[in-house]
Amino acid sequence: MNKFNWNYPTTIWAGENRINDLSSACKQLNIQKPLLVTDYGLAKNEIILNSLQLLKKMNISVELFSDVVGNPTEKNVNDGVNIFKKSNCDGVIAFGGGSGLDVGKAIAFMAGQTLPIWDFEDVGDNWTKANSKKIAPIIAVPTTAGTGSETGRASVILNEKLGVKKIIFHPKFLPSIVILDPKLTIKLPPKITAATGMDALAHNLEAYCAPGFHPMADGIALEGMRLINQSLLTVFKDGSNIEARMNMLTAASMGSTAFQKGLGAIHSLSH
Repeated sequence: MNKFNWNYPTTIWAGENRINDLSSACKQLNIQKPLLVTDYGLAKNEIILNSLQLLKKMNISVELFSDVVGNPTEKNVNDGVNIFKKSNCDGVIAFGGGSGLDVGKAIAFMAGQTLPIWDFEDVGDNWTKANSKKIAPIIAVPTTAGTGSETGRASVILNEKLGVKKIIFHPKFLPSIVILDPKLTIKLPPKITAATGMDALAHNLEAYCAPGFHPMADGIALEGMRLINQSLLTVFKDGSNIEARMNMLTAASMGSTAFQKGLGAIHSLSH
């Protein structure tokens, strides 16, 4: 498989074994001590262990934070911020599915803020309250092809007091470099492959059907749906199909890019 570098909506390094370029991504962003954020289950997986070894071989001192639950909470973010500051980290590698990516982005954001996280809910111009100069650089490495959080400008965090998920937004939530490596998704069980794939399909479908004029989003959504139609059943039946895995990773990132136009009833009902 060939390797590709894209620059929409951010820098994306796509292709087999691109995880080996993780240290290069850190150096390009001048990250000398990253905090690698992932969920508890993935923290003990060989994917993470190999990535930590790769970074250490390149003399990059890395801290690991994995206290992340399936529906991430304010406590997850605050605990990560404490580790980030205590360890004098200067960047975040957000690694995993939607929860790991969302918490990683939120940690990079909140590490430089003085206001509570809920002050930055995606309502009106709340994002302008943030100190944008203090937001740490973010590298995103998705291991599922679903949420597309790697190309999103927001994180979904559960407010446990209210029992409601809140969308926290800032333009700099968008990671500076995204690594799309299909090999990281090969061992996803068929059930999770199917569920995350349907999430990616919903993003593209709802974005395309959303009202308003955004031909760029429409075009991306259509191609995302075509890739999913071509590849989802294939990866469900044969998880080792690298080309189909790459198509699904790409389609997930495209869904998140397209839904800046809007989402619809599927996600409203889910919330």
